[in-house]
Amino acid sequence: MLADVLYPVPPYDRYRAFAPPAPAVVAMSDDLYLRQVCLAVSHLEPTVGDIADIMGLKVCFHDRSVARYGLENAVLPVGTTLLEVVAPIQGETAVGRFLGRSAGRGGYMMIFGCDDPGARAKHAERIGVRVADVIEQDGYHGVQLHPRDCRGALIEFNHTEHGHDLRGPYPPAGPNWTRAIDTSVTESLQAVEIQSPDAQDLAQHWGRILQCELRGTAAGADIELPNCTLNFVKGGIEAFTALTFKVHDVNDVCQSARDKGIEVYGNAFLLGGVHFRLVD
Repeated sequence: MLADVLYPVPPYDRYRAFAPPAPAVVAMSDDLYLRQVCLAVSHLEPTVGDIADIMGLKVCFHDRSVARYGLENAVLPVGTTLLEVVAPIQGETAVGRFLGRSAGRGGYMMIFGCDDPGARAKHAERIGVRVADVIEQDGYHGVQLHPRDCRGALIEFNHTEHGHDLRGPYPPAGPNWTRAIDTSVTESLQAVEIQSPDAQDLAQHWGRILQCELRGTAAGADIELPNCTLNFVKGGIEAFTALTFKVHDVNDVCQSARDKGIEVYGNAFLLGGVHFRLVD
């Protein structure tokens, strides 16, 4: 039942007749881009291996610093955007509670690169969104916002020295992460989908947090970033529900998923708690 509520299929056509008016415009952000997405699972395997094998990706790093949150992780580059998978390694963790509430459905976090995470955190607090954690290490500054205030997923803003070079240093991906970039199967992450019973309201809320302009759509609203689109669509509960990847051959990737025993519907399949949607 939860899967039906959280993941209506198809995601867009059923709402096409009910297109809302274009949402209010907020200040446009020129420095913000999607740096990383994070999925949460009970155990890293078989999910990480399945993602790597099906999507033709390579693990670039296991970050031991996430152990302070009671977690282990694996990070895989999708072009110059990072896909992280985390799993709890002890009993009481925020990720474990998230998995309990969500029954393992829905992505966990979106991480946005920017010029000044501190200024963005102050803006978030002014509009009632609490700061949950601050991370400082070797030229890296990250600010995580409270997921209940963000709605749909945890939001992090971060900045790395020379971070606007998307192939430059990025501590959460390890010292040699670009060596693991493999675009022979999957070229890039194109879009992230976030569901809500009131998609336009959630999009406006995220637009205020991210200080980004919105674009009204048949399904709800979009936020266009330089390297990715955030799609807000109508659904039963608020959750980060899908990733859209540009691949070189949709049929080949779908067959790789079937070979793993994963059910494929159309050009998509469920993996790591979210739908992997494929375009070429």
